[in-house]
Amino acid sequence: MATVTKVDIHALGASERQSVGGPRSEVLAAGKRLYDANCMNCHGPRAQGAARAGVTISIIAERGGKQPPDLTDSVWDHGATDAEIATMVKKGLPLAMMPGYEGSLSDVDIRNVVAYVRSLSPAQSAAVAATQAPQGPARSLEVADYVELPVTGDKSSTNLINGQLARGSILRDEPGGRRFFVTDLNGPLYILDKQTKQLTPYLNFDGMGDRAGLFPKFTAVQGFAAGLMNFLFDPDYARNGVFYTLHMENPGTPGESAAPKTGAVPGLNLTGYATTPALTTPLIPNVASSREMVLVEWTDRQIGNTTFEGTAREVLRVQLPGLFHPLNEIIFNPAARPGDPDWRVMYLGIGDSGTGERPGPMRLHAQRLDTLHGKILRIVPMLSEHASTSTVSQNGRYRIPNDNPFVSMDGARKEIWALGLRNPHRLTWYVDPATALSGAEGRPREAVLLAFNIGLVSWETVMIIKKGANYGYPLREGTQSMSATNGMGPLPADDMIPVQVTDTVTRGTVKPSYPVAQYPHGPGGGDAIANGFVYRGKRVPALQGTLVFGDITTGRIWYALIKEVLAADDGNPLTVAPLHELGSQLRALSEETFRKRGGQGDNLPGFGAVAGRGRVDIRLAEDNDGELYVLTKGDGMIREIRGVR
Repeated sequence: MATVTKVDIHALGASERQSVGGPRSEVLAAGKRLYDANCMNCHGPRAQGAARAGVTISIIAERGGKQPPDLTDSVWDHGATDAEIATMVKKGLPLAMMPGYEGSLSDVDIRNVVAYVRSLSPAQSAAVAATQAPQGPARSLEVADYVELPVTGDKSSTNLINGQLARGSILRDEPGGRRFFVTDLNGPLYILDKQTKQLTPYLNFDGMGDRAGLFPKFTAVQGFAAGLMNFLFDPDYARNGVFYTLHMENPGTPGESAAPKTGAVPGLNLTGYATTPALTTPLIPNVASSREMVLVEWTDRQIGNTTFEGTAREVLRVQLPGLFHPLNEIIFNPAARPGDPDWRVMYLGIGDSGTGERPGPMRLHAQRLDTLHGKILRIVPMLSEHASTSTVSQNGRYRIPNDNPFVSMDGARKEIWALGLRNPHRLTWYVDPATALSGAEGRPREAVLLAFNIGLVSWETVMIIKKGANYGYPLREGTQSMSATNGMGPLPADDMIPVQVTDTVTRGTVKPSYPVAQYPHGPGGGDAIANGFVYRGKRVPALQGTLVFGDITTGRIWYALIKEVLAADDGNPLTVAPLHELGSQLRALSEETFRKRGGQGDNLPGFGAVAGRGRVDIRLAEDNDGELYVLTKGDGMIREIRGVR
C-alpha cells in the first residue's frame, strides 16, 4: 500500500509545538512556522506588511478596506501587551476581516506567534535570521531554452500585465507531432515548427479599436486571467480540422457587434456566424458584468499549411460577475474512443469570479447549483454527437449529456459535473498505463481527472474530480474549514455541508471531497498553483510515475508519486500525498532573460505575497510523447525540461 502523509489540519508545524519558556530559538522557530502558515498571506511577505510590500489582497480590496499593518515597525501594536495581542489573535477582528484562531491554534501556539512577531522589530530581527530561509530541494531540474515568443508586451512598462514580454499560456502538440500551437494571452495564436523553431502567426484575436485582429470586444488587460485563454484540438482534428478557442470580451466596448471582423482573416468564411446570448449568473443588485468568456469552434479546411481557411461557430458565452477567476480551461478525455460515453465530451474549468471573497449572497456562488461559477462543467460542443443521450442547450449551440449529475434537479444548471472550487484553472487526465490497451477490447480505458485549484487564504490544492462531488469552497479550503467571520479552522468531526441550489433553497447535505495534495501560502510554498502533468516521457526517467506541477508566481516546481496521489483519495481529509520540490533556477533564468530582452526594472513584472517582487508566472505543457515544457510570461520564453540532477 502506498505511503501517505497525515497532516495536522489545525496548523502547519503544530507537531513541533514549543512551550513559551523553552529555548528562545525554539520558540521563535515554532512561532515563525505558524506565522508563515496562518498570518503571512495578509501580513507578508516576510512580515513587511502588505502595503509596504505592494501586495494587493483581493478580499480586502474588494471590500474597500485598508491593508494590514507593517509588523516590523515600532507602532504596529499600539502599545498592547502580549496578552492583549494573544487575545486578538484568538478571537479575531471580524470587522477588519481578520479571522480568529481559537480552535485552530493552541494557547501555546498563539504565544509562540506573538513572541515571533515581537522579534521582528529592527532591533531584534537578527535573532530570527537563521529561521528565515527554508531548506532547498534535494534535486534540481535541468532546463534549456526552447524558443523566444515574440514580444507583445511593453518593454518600457513595469505594469503587472503590460510589462510581461509575452504572455505564453497554452502549448499543445498537433496530432502527428510536427508542430506546436501556442497561445499568447495578448491575442496571437502561433504555429511553432519543431524542426526550424519558426513561429508563424495563425490567428490574432485582438481586434479592439483599430487593431488588426478578429474580435472587436476582445480584452487582455482585465486581470492576469484575460485575453486568449485556451486552445484545444478536437479528438478527430487530423481528419476534420476542428479545434476550439476560449477568449475574453468586454461587452461594454463601443460598437454593437461582437462578431469577428470581416477580412481580419482572409480565409475565414463568416457566412452564418452569429453570437449567442450570454449565459447569465445571479448578480447582486446594480452589478453589471464587465467581462464575458466566449467559446468558439473552428473548422480549418487545410490543416497542412500555416494559414486558416474555413469557418467558425460560437458555441457559448458566459457572463462573469467579478474581476477574477473566469472560465479558463477546456479539455477532452484522452482515453475516450468513438462509441464511449465521453467521446468528444468537453470538460470546462470555471472559477468563482472572485465571488467567494465577497460578503452577502454572492459568496456562495461556487456552492450554488443555479450558477456555473466555481464548477467543473461537462458539455458536448458538437451538436451532431450523442444526439440520443443528451439534450440541446438553452442557446441551441451545444448538448448537455443526460448522465450529468444534476440534470434532474429543479433549479440546477444541467451543465454542472462537480462544484465547490475557487479556481480550477487547469485540468489534466491521468490514464493508467496498465489499462492503456483495454480500449481495443471494447471497454473504455480508465482515466482520472485532476484539477489544479487556486486557493484564497491558506492552501493551494490538487483535486481528483468525480461526478457530482462537492469540494467545499468557500466553506472549506484545503484540509480546513473556512468562514467569512471566523476565518480558517479545523474540520468538524462529522463534516457535512448543505446542498445549496439557490441563495435560499437547499436540498439536504453532502460530505465534501478533499484535496489529494496541497501546499501552503508561505515559505517553501507559494501564491497560486500552476498546472501539471503525470510524466509519461522517456527523457527524464527519474520523473516516471510522478505528478509534476508548479506555483505560478514563485516558479517553484514539485512532484508527487502518482500512486500516492491516488491513494490519498480515501475520503480521509487528513490524507495528502507528500510533495518533493525540484530546484529549477527559473526565477534567475527568467530575470536574466527579461533584462537581456529589454525588460525594464530591477525585477520581473508583478508581485505575490510569497513570491515578493517579480512574478515568474509559469505554466507547464507536454508534447505528444509526454515530455515537459515550461512557459514563463515575464521573459516570454518556452523552455524544455531535459533532466534531473
